[in-house]
Amino acid sequence: MSIRVQIKRAYEQPSDDDGYRVLVDRIWPRGLGKDEFEYDLWCKDLAPSKELRQWFGHAPERWNEFCRRYKNELAAEEAQQRLQEVLRQAASKTITLLYGARDTEHNHAIVLAEELARQAKARARRDA
Repeated sequence: MSIRVQIKRAYEQPSDDDGYRVLVDRIWPRGLGKDEFEYDLWCKDLAPSKELRQWFGHAPERWNEFCRRYKNELAAEEAQQRLQEVLRQAASKTITLLYGARDTEHNHAIVLAEELARQAKARARRDA
């Protein structure tokens, strides 16, 4: 069985089909109370490095290079282990990656969702 990975702004209301909710920002989203926000895991260590995040600055013209650099960060052994841990913890539930950025077309959760989906697919093939 394959795991579905989706993304959602942290400011959107939770829904029944969110499954395992993972906040993937290094910094807590502004204006959200920690005791009111519904999430299963805060995974700061899978967010882009501070240096990469600051370099990108959500500038659309830097998107392709940002994706390349972020994928390099995600290829590190520690990141790969953390991705596998998230997949294990989610079990067979849908994984919803939560992010705070306003830009819904140029944010790290898109890249991270693709990598998690790729990992889930590879894991399903291994387990088959």
